[in-house]
This record gives sequence, structure tokens and C-alpha cells, in this order.
Amino acid sequence: MYMASVNFPNLNIYQSNGIKSVSNTNDSAVTQSIESKGHSTPSFRATAYQSAATVRTNLVTKDEKKKYEEISNELDLDHRKKLEFALKTGQLLKDNSNDKSTVLDNLHKILKEERDPGLDKINILNECLDILANPYVITQTAEDIPPEYQRQVIGLITGLSENPQEIAQAKWELQNLHTGTCPAASIEFDLATKHTAEFFRMVEGLTSPKNEVVKTIKMDNLSEKSSDAIWLLTKFKTPHKMLNFDTALVLLKPDKDAIIRARIQNQHRDKGERSMIDVLMQSTLMQLGSQQTYNSLTDKRAPNAWTQEDGGLIDFEKTYVESVVEDKNTTSVTYQKVDDNGRLKGYEKDFGTIKKELLDTLKMGHNIIIGYTWPDPENENRLAGHEITIVGYKVNSNGEGVFICQDSDDDISAPIEMSEKFLLPKIHHAGLPDEIASRDTKYEDSWKIGLDEFQNNQNQSQQRLTA
Repeated sequence: MYMASVNFPNLNIYQSNGIKSVSNTNDSAVTQSIESKGHSTPSFRATAYQSAATVRTNLVTKDEKKKYEEISNELDLDHRKKLEFALKTGQLLKDNSNDKSTVLDNLHKILKEERDPGLDKINILNECLDILANPYVITQTAEDIPPEYQRQVIGLITGLSENPQEIAQAKWELQNLHTGTCPAASIEFDLATKHTAEFFRMVEGLTSPKNEVVKTIKMDNLSEKSSDAIWLLTKFKTPHKMLNFDTALVLLKPDKDAIIRARIQNQHRDKGERSMIDVLMQSTLMQLGSQQTYNSLTDKRAPNAWTQEDGGLIDFEKTYVESVVEDKNTTSVTYQKVDDNGRLKGYEKDFGTIKKELLDTLKMGHNIIIGYTWPDPENENRLAGHEITIVGYKVNSNGEGVFICQDSDDDISAPIEMSEKFLLPKIHHAGLPDEIASRDTKYEDSWKIGLDEFQNNQNQSQQRLTA
């Protein structure tokens, strides 16, 4: 059994390889994808971290009642119950979206307005209601390509090559794909649970014929200086239009081949695979973070100014994505010290401090996306890891602290539990609000760290070539 792992002197790469691994402790089993870690103190800083929402459980206006009835009439009994559940729990009328539209508004748009020609609007509605009833159904588990589509998809991957080796390689990649989208899936989950109306506004746009959504962002969610924020938008090749010195419009869109996977899932989704929504959302988030270079067919992105790898998102790419799509800024705090051989050598903070920072963040009402690591015995015990989300904390009947987590790669549509004594030593980094992250440390913007490191590496390479 093969476990991919990485060399920690590189930047934090969330690679596309993955393997299920069960801890030999009494803690919950966790499915682990592979990522590299090792860069210290990355962050984007800004003021906005909250997401206000109006919570109502009763239909008030004639328009709301009409939309609800029209949607309900198109659903089977199971999904009518989920629609009713969404109303009674306050999810359906939340308006914490970029344009103040409610979840109900966007579900009604999906029903009444034209959808992408390969996507069935009722299937989309059903997936929306499944997520509203249980957001833990969000997964990064790759979908297979049915035999009747493999020839066309392989042709797209190879550029219609007739080379037998290229064709065989593309076929192997399709049959062995394990997505490296754990950061994107974690952000997708956070959007669905903390910015619910915005999540479904994005779903409506991404499943429309244009397969895109436009969003207004505040520049100080990217950086304290507006000029630096503009530089970031440009550097990440994010299509945007400045409205004024403080705000901009950005265009969010999946890669061109994501719709192929989504259309296949419309009719051929197997249990446990990504939904149409997962495919389009994760591709959009990967595109945003990878400078518009992600390929859904191969789950690869192009190397760029920060990394020469072709796998998943690096740490501050993931943070940039969070800052744009969630109207907040997260500071990614690194807890583990890793040596040049990719092995754990210590910690930046004691476990009591780490626990307090995590619990203080949870008390503020936020989820916490973390990267945790483990030594890979098949790669000389160099650290490998995975990205998951902490959603809560409790003390069990034995008086032990337990973190409640979401893992997009565990084939479990429910939260899992990990004891604090198991998890705390394994946390490499955690995304925290700036006011908590900066209590005892001043963090430099991560894009500056990354760009400086890349330029230093380039200079060293050039010096070696000219020596």
C-alpha cells in the first residue's frame, strides 16, 4: 500500500495522492489525504470576520409563501421534509449573502431560471436540500468516469494524442484519481454552515448557463493596504473590477472542464462520490487559489510564482480563497516546527496555549480549518498530512476533552470526534481570527513571505547556473 508524503523544506502542498489510514489509538478513524507542510507564520489580515444573518422560521410575505410552495410542489416526499426542516431550523430564510438574497430566493432561481444544459434543476435542488439537512455530506471523494465517457475524457486530457503511452497514462490517472481538494472542500463546508445564503447564491450562479458568480469584496479583507490588495487580485489573476478604493467586483468561475464532471454526476453519481455542487464549488475554489490554472479532469494545477508543484493549494493560496469567498480574513498560525528533513522537531507554542486559541475561536462562533500531520513510515517518517475542520468541543464521560471535526475525505456523512490528546500534538497549522492569532505574535502577510522565498530560490538557482 502506497502512501505519498512530502519533503517539508518545500511550501505546503496539498497533493492529489491519498490513502485511508486508521490511527492505532482509541480515537476515531480518519481518512487522510496528503499535503506538505513546513512554511511558518502565513497570514492575510483584515478586520471583517463576522457574517451576520437574519434568522426566521416563518414565511411572512406572499412572495416567500409562493416561492416555498412552488419549490415544494416539485420535490419528492423526502426532499419536501428537508425543505420543511430548512425552514424550521432558520436555514431557509437566512440572508447572509453578498446581495442579501435568501437561501429560499436562490433555490427558487434554480427552479425557475435556466440551468446549465447538462444539469437537471430538480437534481440540483435535491443536492441543495441534502446539504441543508446535513452539510457533512460535502465530500472530496473523486467520482469515476463511466466507460461510455472515458474515450472522450481521455481525448481531452491528452489533447487528442494518439500516443499509446500518453493514452495509457491518462487512463491510469482517471482510474486512480484521489482529489487533492481537501482545503477547497473544507472551505466549501465552512461556507455552507457559516455563510449559508452566500453558499447557495454561489450554487445558483455556478449551475446557471454561465457557470459563474460575481461577488463584491472589501479590499481590507485581503490586506491592510488597498494597494497590496489590488496587487493580490492581479497576482492571483482573479478577474475583477474596482468599484472604488475600498471595494471590487470579482468573478468566480470553475475551470472549463469542471462542467464535464458535473454533467456526468447529474446522471451517474455513485454513493459517496462528490455531488454536482461539490465538483463545481471545489473547482471554483481551486481556480481562485491556483491563479486560474486548475484542471478538474486530472486534479492538477500549474506551477506558479509560489510553488513549482502541480498538486493542490499551498497554505496562503488557501487563505486567499477564504478571504475572498467568505468576506473575512484568516491568519494561518503554524504550531509545529519541522526540520530540513521533513520531521517534527518541536512546537511553537505549548499545547495549553494551542487549546485556548482553538476554544476561543470556537466561542466566537467560527469553525477552524486545520492541517494536521503524521509521520509516513514508507517515506523515512517524513511528515504527511491532511486538512480538516474543527466545528466544536466537548468533555466526554471520562472527563477527556474531545474535538468535533468535519473530514471531507472519510466517507462518513457525520461529524467525527478526536481526543485533544491525540489531535493537539498533530496540528501543524490552524486558521484563526486575527485578534486571537496576534495576541502574542505579529504575523507578516503570507504572500510577502511566499514571494520573498520564491525569489530567493530563483536567485540561488540562477547563481548555480552561472557559477
